[in-house]
Amino acid sequence: MYLPPHFAVTDPEALHQLMQAHPLGALITCGEGGLDANHLPFEFDGEQGAHGVLRAHVARNNPLWQEVKDGDEVLVIFRAAEGYISPSWYPGKQVHHKQVPTWNYAVVHAHGRIRVRDDARFVRRLLATLTRTHEAGESIPWKMADAPRDYLETMVQAVVGIEIEIERLVGKFKLGQNKEAADRLGAANALQERGQTALAGAMLSPPPSQS
Repeated sequence: MYLPPHFAVTDPEALHQLMQAHPLGALITCGEGGLDANHLPFEFDGEQGAHGVLRAHVARNNPLWQEVKDGDEVLVIFRAAEGYISPSWYPGKQVHHKQVPTWNYAVVHAHGRIRVRDDARFVRRLLATLTRTHEAGESIPWKMADAPRDYLETMVQAVVGIEIEIERLVGKFKLGQNKEAADRLGAANALQERGQTALAGAMLSPPPSQS
């Protein structure tokens, strides 16, 4: 990924927060059939490994788990809020007209090694964790125990777990850090007026870059 220093974010906490707030990652693999992409909800475990571990599950009918080999290098892409930025939103454009359209976004690339976990106990534990995490905001959280046991076991057998030990994290937060403060504020205000509050908020308080 092309990464100018002023957009590079290396703070692990900022990278972990993005991954956890936007857990649907694009898993990129390269098998005998070439490149493949699968969009999966991931659990991030920051307590395991040097850079953390990602866990997910795929349908047993998905050939992914049979095409990859344990130890294969993979990439998972996590993406936060993103959007078009019009040059008309920059106050500076009215002065010198030296502005062009762009697209702002924040992404984290997790590089690591994959391991297939065709293990019902692993899958149950993963599903329980994902359920607790994403049901936490519900007034009556759904629990795995709410489903009939035989039905649940059928569902568990229909999926296969995967685990990725992260070897490095690369963060790119392109949020207007290369613009004057007044121009960045103007663009953020325009985004807020259009309901893109998440991107606007990120632009107003981007994480520190490595530069």
